[in-house]
Amino acid sequence: MKKILKQVAGIDVAQDELVVSLGTIDEDLSAEVQATKSFANHTSGFEGMQAWIKKIAVGDLDVHYVMEATGVYHEKLAYYLSDQGCMLSVVLPNKISNYLRTLQIKTITDKTASQGITLFGLQRKLDEWKRPDPLYKKLRQLTREREQLVEERTTIKNQLHAETAEVYPGEATIKRMKKRIALLDKQEKEIKVQIEELVKQEQQVRDMIKKICSIPGVGSLTAVSVLAETNGFELIRSRRQLTSYAGLDVKEKQSGTSVKGKSRISKKGNKYLRKAMHMPALTAIRHDQRFKSVFARIVSRHGIKMKAVVAVQRKLLEIIYTVYKNNTTYDPQYLNKKIESN
Repeated sequence: MKKILKQVAGIDVAQDELVVSLGTIDEDLSAEVQATKSFANHTSGFEGMQAWIKKIAVGDLDVHYVMEATGVYHEKLAYYLSDQGCMLSVVLPNKISNYLRTLQIKTITDKTASQGITLFGLQRKLDEWKRPDPLYKKLRQLTREREQLVEERTTIKNQLHAETAEVYPGEATIKRMKKRIALLDKQEKEIKVQIEELVKQEQQVRDMIKKICSIPGVGSLTAVSVLAETNGFELIRSRRQLTSYAGLDVKEKQSGTSVKGKSRISKKGNKYLRKAMHMPALTAIRHDQRFKSVFARIVSRHGIKMKAVVAVQRKLLEIIYTVYKNNTTYDPQYLNKKIESN
């Protein structure tokens, strides 16, 4: 019997369900999925999953759990497994999706995704998951709450504009809408104060935010949002990986040597990161000559303004990552150096 070198439980996480596959790799580096089963995404399901794995696992060899970072749905399971002392890796979704494409799976289901995650875990050396920094976790909750308030306020303001444009506007309706807007304004201010108080508690984070804010168009709320959504770039290893995680990477539909579809950003990533970069990009284009030149060059090449704005968003996000990793302030000659090196 061939010696088993490693066994992995790959988990496809949804809001209410976990699809778990257990697989092994032997001394000939032959990877195989042994079994697949579904469990509820709550504590009783976690316990049932562990009991099932214990029953079918090979000998006393530790099981390495691998899952995607799927919004917030994976977090309860991650904390549970961490508390149980299990070996766990949480992988960025784009890594898994890229790997699944290499398997040439025609139909992606929860089962095939789980099995793909298992094979990925068996064939890769993965970093062990660390609990998110409590500060970044709190900041993420607050920045997301603020984003939801801003969206709600924008919707009500649009409704208010439409109502006031009516031939016979409803005065009572207008009054209620204004009250709701005032309440949302007040709540947004409360959130900003909470964010400021949290940041003040950590000198290192405060200093880093100041350095990130040296980038044109980037303010403190943007810096906080990016750090919170990436947990201080904990899982990020490159600029390319970061843009893919944010869904700002470019996807093309191709057949042979001809392109069959238009190039567009994937949007398969963290929507909060994309939203956080939108206004800073517009500000940088408006007020910084270097970014204005980048914008103009892309518009002249493609004729699509939104495509140029997205390109600036991507560059700003990459610069934030560079500033963070190098622990330095923004170099105004960065864009010129990038252009010369290309």
